[in-house]
Amino acid sequence: MRGLRRTHPTKAVEVWAEDETRLGLKPITRRVWAPKGHRPVANGQARYRWLYVYGFVRPKTGQLFRVFLPRVKTDLMSQALLEFAATADPYRKKLLVLVIDNAGWHVSRRLDVPTNVVLYRLPPCTPELQPIEPLWPLLREAVANRRFHDLGHLKNVLRRRCDYLARHPAIVRGRTGFRWVLTI
Repeated sequence: MRGLRRTHPTKAVEVWAEDETRLGLKPITRRVWAPKGHRPVANGQARYRWLYVYGFVRPKTGQLFRVFLPRVKTDLMSQALLEFAATADPYRKKLLVLVIDNAGWHVSRRLDVPTNVVLYRLPPCTPELQPIEPLWPLLREAVANRRFHDLGHLKNVLRRRCDYLARHPAIVRGRTGFRWVLTI
């Protein structure tokens, strides 16, 4: 971080984290309450169509940005980075340090990274260091034990949940505010 401040003295530096999660029409089942002696009921169907949530979070403040895309690929990651950079820094006065893992579409040479974004790769096989990882259960709880007609219906539910989390940054900060990230 000190090196970035020396090379970009006029820009504010913000640390964000990015990851993706896959959610789809195959339901997530969780335990449910039922009266004693009765079998609990949970809706389910085996349909294998997926939607990916590209999530960006600023652990220090709890700011949240998300992009819904059909797959994880290098060109879609480039698109998500462009949308993120345009939203987080519309006037290009900041330097956005983005903590990412080593997924193939994150390390590809074909990845288009905006000039105001610097990628910081975590060591391999360390998902516990990724600040955004604990946020995914908050998304999954919104779709648990529910059945969706199509991906549009699922996307609407996820959009509402993401909007709720964006309006409540204290919840996001509580999940993603790792001590090592907050000190940067």
